[in-house]
Amino acid sequence: MALDKPYLDVPGTTIFDAEQSRKGYHLNQFCVSLMKPENRARFKQGERAYLDEWPMTEEQKLAVLARDLNRCMALGGNIYFLARIGATDGLSFQQMAGSMTGMTEAEYRDMMLHGGRSIEGNRFAGEDGDAQPQHQPQGRAGQKVQA
Repeated sequence: MALDKPYLDVPGTTIFDAEQSRKGYHLNQFCVSLMKPENRARFKQGERAYLDEWPMTEEQKLAVLARDLNRCMALGGNIYFLARIGATDGLSFQQMAGSMTGMTEAEYRDMMLHGGRSIEGNRFAGEDGDAQPQHQPQGRAGQKVQA
């Protein structure tokens, strides 16, 4: 029996629940592996080869290669684990968050310093606020992907 999940109607938000945790287990374990310098070096030396050592889905691997963190989250990635990919690339969490919202780092910082996104148009899916899916970036999927 499926659980009622009214929180799935929050625009611009992926809730990391038990279902997401199961879906992203291997993706998140890959991210945890990047805590070790030798694993970061191996990953940067041959990203696809390193990813192929993990029993992730092909879609998860492609999302990592494209650095499409929004897609990684939809596929079960936890943002706190995914931050290790950004750190491996030399990015701050603020830079990563900005890229996930389609903003520059400065735009994202300024938005957060001024209270974050407005709730107007963002209370539930289907409104027309800036957090709604039609106003969000699609990540870098389809752009230069390392083989």
